[in-house]
Amino acid sequence: MSELKVAIIGASGRMGAQLIELMLDRDDVTLVAAVTHAESSALGQDVGSRLHRPTAGVQFSHDLMAAAKAADVLVDFSLPAALADNLAAAVQTQTPIVVCTTGLNSRQHADVEAAAAKVPVLYAANTSLGVNLLLALVRTASQALGSNCDIEILEAHHTAKRDAPSGTALALGEAAAAGRGQQLKDVAEYQRNHQHDPYKKGSIGFATLRAGDIVGEHTVYLVCGSERLELTHRVAGRKTFAEGALNAALWLAKQTPGFYHMKHVLGLDD
Repeated sequence: MSELKVAIIGASGRMGAQLIELMLDRDDVTLVAAVTHAESSALGQDVGSRLHRPTAGVQFSHDLMAAAKAADVLVDFSLPAALADNLAAAVQTQTPIVVCTTGLNSRQHADVEAAAAKVPVLYAANTSLGVNLLLALVRTASQALGSNCDIEILEAHHTAKRDAPSGTALALGEAAAAGRGQQLKDVAEYQRNHQHDPYKKGSIGFATLRAGDIVGEHTVYLVCGSERLELTHRVAGRKTFAEGALNAALWLAKQTPGFYHMKHVLGLDD
């Protein structure tokens, strides 16, 4: 089997760098393009040299269309503002795309689904195996414990993370709400600090921590009277997410146009 040709969008960021590191050590994939923004200090540099490794023969570039044409699959770790252009390039070149960008608004989520009608698209707020298993566990626990159970979600990340709550925390909230037949938009509470707002039974609360270089921690509290269940996932290194994104890319390259999630990659879909 020939090596899968992968282009990374957002390649000069934390996750882009981690994915490059991983790919340079694999023989089943080939990095064909590393796309970054127009003002990036990485432009023109060899991806290997920037990571203090032997030269890899691929330079950081701002040419999105050339990357899409050269690749079998795109992996997007860029910012939400770039999503529309990234999806357009994927559709125009008929290149499958793994979207790992978080902090999307409702319009951007709709754009992702619209692109999936024309090209294989996999959206992953979190690509780790453990988190996606946690999503299934949260939904099962919420369904079993019922509406009398209070649910709160706590997440912690590094200080450079821009969106809050994290995309993973929101996905956990969606899973918890779905387990008891709710829509998260109807029951989510993002601010517990208002002294005069009474607690609403059936709500799902979110709390956020930003400190140091915490890679990612999420805990779902399910409290039924004096009984408490805590489901927690912690990540010690970004390599976990890079491995998940690369596995998603390998899987998506074989799919027909459609809208996919990590649960499909892991065989957890219904």
